[in-house]
Order: sequence, then structure tokens, then C-alpha cells
Amino acid sequence: MNELARLRELLDADQAKLGVHIRRMNSPGSPVYRSVENVVPAATILVSSFAATALVHLWLGIAILVVGCWWWLMKHLPRVKDDVFDRTAALVLGDERQFDLWWSQGVLSLFAKLPDGTELAATRRDDWRAWVRSLPEGLEQIAGGRERPDA
Repeated sequence: MNELARLRELLDADQAKLGVHIRRMNSPGSPVYRSVENVVPAATILVSSFAATALVHLWLGIAILVVGCWWWLMKHLPRVKDDVFDRTAALVLGDERQFDLWWSQGVLSLFAKLPDGTELAATRRDDWRAWVRSLPEGLEQIAGGRERPDA
């Protein structure tokens, strides 16, 4: 079995975690970036606030901006982060070349907890294949299953 297939099994069994640098993957030029989920909501909030200020009153514009910012930060942004993580995981776990490319860019990281309590992590400086091969059978399950370094 190759390393990527074993990694998929470890991730499916919650014995390892995949970390994704969300900010880098949610930027223009990334294959998982969607401008519709980033630009359109922000533009809608701003245009609505400006229109309410110009057509009705400054306080209505401020209220729309405050409510819009609250919605963006509390409701929309967590959903975007989850979607970017899911699209990135699907991209890199589907093809070894994609995994190698994004690993070399420093976008991905790996984490596992051994039965004796030792925690192992791998980042760009490490060889992810050697890290996967070094993991023994029967790892502990890790709570959470995902990691976002810059979330």
C-alpha cells in the first residue's frame, strides 16, 4: 500500500489529522478559492450600508454595516473555512502529485498521537512519506479530526 492510501485510512479512522493553511488556500490563484463566497457577501454588505446611508439615514447605514460584519464574522466565515478545508483535503488526498505540490508549498501539515501518548507532527521541512511509514499500527483516535493552523 502506498503512503497516500495509508494516510487516507489514518485520516478516515481519526488516527491522524490533516492541517491546512486556510489563509493561503483561500486566496486568489488557489484552486480551491471561490470569489463568490468571499467577494459577493462583503460587497453586498458595503453597498447595502452605503445605499441605506445615502437614501435613508446615517444610523441605518451604520446598523446595516454592524449587523453585516457580525454575520460575516460569526456565521459566514466559519462556513467558508470549513468549505476551504474540505475542498483542499479532497484536492490533495485525491492525487499524490497535488499532495506533493501543496506539501512543498507549506500549506499542509500532519499530526498523530501514538499509543504511549507521544505526539508526532510533520510540516514542510519533514518528509511526509517517511512520517506516514513511521507510524505504528493501532494509533489513538484524535478528537476533532481537523486542524487549521491559522483559523
